[in-house]
Amino acid sequence: MAKQYSPRAVEKSWYEWWEKTGFFVADANSSKPPFVIVLPPPNVTGALHIGHALTAAIEDTIIRWRRMSGYNALWVPGMDHAGIATQVVVEKKIMRERHLTRHDLGREKFISEVWEWKNKYGGTILQQLRRLGASLDWSRESFTMDERRSKAVTEAFVRLYKQGLIYRDLRLVNWDSVLLTAISDIEVDYIDIKERTLLKVPGCNEPVEFGVLKKFAYPLEGNLGEIVVATTRIETMLGDTAIAIHPEDERCRQFHGKFAIHPFNALW
Repeated sequence: MAKQYSPRAVEKSWYEWWEKTGFFVADANSSKPPFVIVLPPPNVTGALHIGHALTAAIEDTIIRWRRMSGYNALWVPGMDHAGIATQVVVEKKIMRERHLTRHDLGREKFISEVWEWKNKYGGTILQQLRRLGASLDWSRESFTMDERRSKAVTEAFVRLYKQGLIYRDLRLVNWDSVLLTAISDIEVDYIDIKERTLLKVPGCNEPVEFGVLKKFAYPLEGNLGEIVVATTRIETMLGDTAIAIHPEDERCRQFHGKFAIHPFNALW
């Protein structure tokens, strides 16, 4: 008998037996009351960390308790494709290994690269969950980019659109000049700049100056002069359609209701 407990020697064989025997498989035809938990799908961009282990341990405790309490308990496993996060990781990989972009590969080949990444790192995640002893029903394993889930997402968006709950419109977006797509607010890193700062910007050979007030003037109709505007984001002038002035500012009272000429395109 071993002098001390060895998890590697004991737990692996027990889990294989549990899985082979079908202890974790829920019966769709069971008359028992159902109880279902969906594992929050971990991102396929890497391996599990201690936070995943905590969540899995809590959910495993609940699902085992319900299973022993007479419920037809189902714990659904799966992984999340993580959207742009995975795309960035895969793009860096093919650039590092083959000096190619996703545009060089084309859509279909790039998607196959993503699936290859998923199979490699997704397998690591699934083995980690097994090592934790998670009593998941592996016969129902899902991936958020597989055919069934993709069809469900498309169906949901079409229904929501037909019901008028979602719509297409013109809005300001966070545009990524490298990915050439809009990204969500959560994927934007904000930097507080308190003084003149030079930052590298994709597509620019030289660092770009930020944190400095720029001034430009709007010429006014009828030779009334001009209004000077100061901003740290001079590129937003391309979308300017009006100038707001304080109604009680005596310096600008004569400009009320007048038209200004856009300095970029010379339109009123």
